[in-house]
Amino acid sequence: MKKIILALIALTFVVPGQTKNPDQILNEVKKNFEKIEDYSVDVTIKLDVSFLKVPDTKAKIYYKKPDKVNIESKQFALLPRRALDISPTSLLKGKYTAIFDKFETLNGVKTAVIKTIPLGESSEVVLSTFWIDLADYVVRKVEISTKVNGTFTINLNYNSQTKFKQLPSSIIFSFNVSKLNIPKRFSGQEENDKADTSSNKSTIGKVFIDYSNYKVNQGLPDSLFDGKGKQSKFDSTD
Repeated sequence: MKKIILALIALTFVVPGQTKNPDQILNEVKKNFEKIEDYSVDVTIKLDVSFLKVPDTKAKIYYKKPDKVNIESKQFALLPRRALDISPTSLLKGKYTAIFDKFETLNGVKTAVIKTIPLGESSEVVLSTFWIDLADYVVRKVEISTKVNGTFTINLNYNSQTKFKQLPSSIIFSFNVSKLNIPKRFSGQEENDKADTSSNKSTIGKVFIDYSNYKVNQGLPDSLFDGKGKQSKFDSTD
């Protein structure tokens, strides 16, 4: 009887989704995404910043393992750089210390909240907080605090009906506009009205990205990412 009880106790610590080991959870997320060798996807991008006049944009994003990204569009778009690549490979790159914080239900989904602190002084990131879906091992939300550009928040949504559940169907990227280096030529205001973009006033901007028509593991060539193909008309902020 004692052996049975001990076995049941041990089992409760290895049931998937119940572990409090942060490295194990994050490794499952990365392992899950490693099934994606490459993909292409159509995106619709909407930038919501009060003083910027930027039309909605349609584009195509190409990704190839481990970290190659190419964006093509016939239109012009101004985006925070961190909104362009939200793969676990990018979000969890480099060496870090991971800390389990708590379990939390986020929009009806049970998640593990894990904080990562980069090792070494060269990293621009100070702290990242991840909300990990414990059923599908995907990132549902991440907050990234940086030394210079403030704190970014990314909320990710997934379509459970698709074959590759690792790939988001939409994201909302929120950022503090006053912390970003936005070129003055993109403002719809006069020069003397732009003080708010560089002052201490907090202005929250958002980028809404919808993904459709995923094509996964096609064997995309490296030449698609070498800069010799179509030039994208994107300008990314710091």
